Amino acid sequence: MDRMDQKIVAILRRDGALTGVELGERVGLSASAAHRRVKAMEAEGLIRGYRVRFSPQALGMPSTLFVSVTLTDQRQETLERFEAALKRCEQVVEAHLMGGEIDYNVKLAIPADDSYERVHRDVLAVLPGVERLRSQISIRAVVEQA
Repeated sequence: MDRMDQKIVAILRRDGALTGVELGERVGLSASAAHRRVKAMEAEGLIRGYRVRFSPQALGMPSTLFVSVTLTDQRQETLERFEAALKRCEQVVEAHLMGGEIDYNVKLAIPADDSYERVHRDVLAVLPGVERLRSQISIRAVVEQA
């Protein structure tokens, strides 16, 4: 990636819905040149896709929580079983294997017609290998970038 590609990436991170004309104007290229560069980055796998980001409220999920998960052990089998089960949880928006004191950090979106108490008790606490859950509720997002 050269500097022009880096400029394009920075602009598309903020607004992936720009037209080729708008993108070209912002980076100082013609629409066709900007389009060619974007297509080349897509072909190389540098741009993996585009998506629409909805607010939790628009999806009927006004509560966002972060749960730190500690597992009973670090064996590969335990990690694999936990991750496979976690991927089936519809409330999970993101999950990260962590280094440090906790094993996973999980971001949840809780529907308005559900409760975190139920999700904690009936979904998270029964996942294979879970030893401890620590929860934090998001008051509001300050920075969100894809």
